[in-house]
Amino acid sequence: MGETQVTAQEGRSTAGPSPIAAEAAPRTADAPSTPPPATGKTGWQARIRSLRTPGRPRLWFEILLIAVSYWLYSLVRNAVPEQKAAALRNADWIWSAEKSLGLAFEETVNHAVNSVTWLIVSMNYYYATLHFVVTIGVLVWLFRRHPGRYAATRLVLFATTAVALLGYYLYPLAPPRLMNGANFIDTVLVHETWGSMASGNFKNMSNQYAAMPSMHIGWSLWCGLTIFALASVPWARVLGLLYPTLTLVVIVATANHFWLDAVGGMVCLAFGYAVSRVWYGSLPHRLPKWVPGAAKGRLTGLRAARLPRPASEPEPGPKPKPGAEAEPEAAGARRS
Repeated sequence: MGETQVTAQEGRSTAGPSPIAAEAAPRTADAPSTPPPATGKTGWQARIRSLRTPGRPRLWFEILLIAVSYWLYSLVRNAVPEQKAAALRNADWIWSAEKSLGLAFEETVNHAVNSVTWLIVSMNYYYATLHFVVTIGVLVWLFRRHPGRYAATRLVLFATTAVALLGYYLYPLAPPRLMNGANFIDTVLVHETWGSMASGNFKNMSNQYAAMPSMHIGWSLWCGLTIFALASVPWARVLGLLYPTLTLVVIVATANHFWLDAVGGMVCLAFGYAVSRVWYGSLPHRLPKWVPGAAKGRLTGLRAARLPRPASEPEPGPKPKPGAEAEPEAAGARRS
């Protein structure tokens, strides 16, 4: 047929465009070949939707983010005015409230543990170090083994810490070891151990009246719940639950917190989980474990989308077995 067709009409030949060529010609006027780029509200919705989809964490960004976030946390926490008079009044109120509940056991635990030197010294170092070491360790574990859940779980930690700063500002509280007229023992000073940023030579580097809520409990419970929900071996899950429990004993035995401070830390953690649930649409442990391009080349658990094959391209059939192509010819040769 070619690019033209010949039409016989009253003995004359007329050249015109071929139906095939006309069909193949691009229709630029009424059907654009590519859709227009998303703009306005639709573009912002797509952007927000992409931010709410867990992606693969980047190591350099996470290190920078965590370092800057902790620096800001320390800066804001220590910038809260040390309202000593209000903090001491609030401590007296907390102590009276616990007594009315029949649960004012902090002083008994403090004196009992302090009588065992090796135990209380170990708790002093526990209080000073594991708060950071275990939290960073869990973040590294999430980054390597659960990249699809990393961002959502990290958001829980960040939201918990952010709302705790509000508590430090609105409710200054003296720890039990700084109360007036109480019989608590500052175990770091008595045993001369480096166990608290709010005691000894470090007391001027930290706000001593920011005891409510307890982030030792908020962070340790975050670690414990994360390990319990995601660990695959039973002993690791048990350790995950034991860690915040032991931390509660430590903060009480060292007279750094009331047990009600621990309740405040739990409330902050619940807020953190709520923020993550609203943003990502699911609790962190229910999100896919892997994301595209994560370690070991695994996917997020979702099947990769298959692009549709063009209609003009036939679907490939099964590959012939070796020697199968020569069989018809050989069969024809035998028949002939």
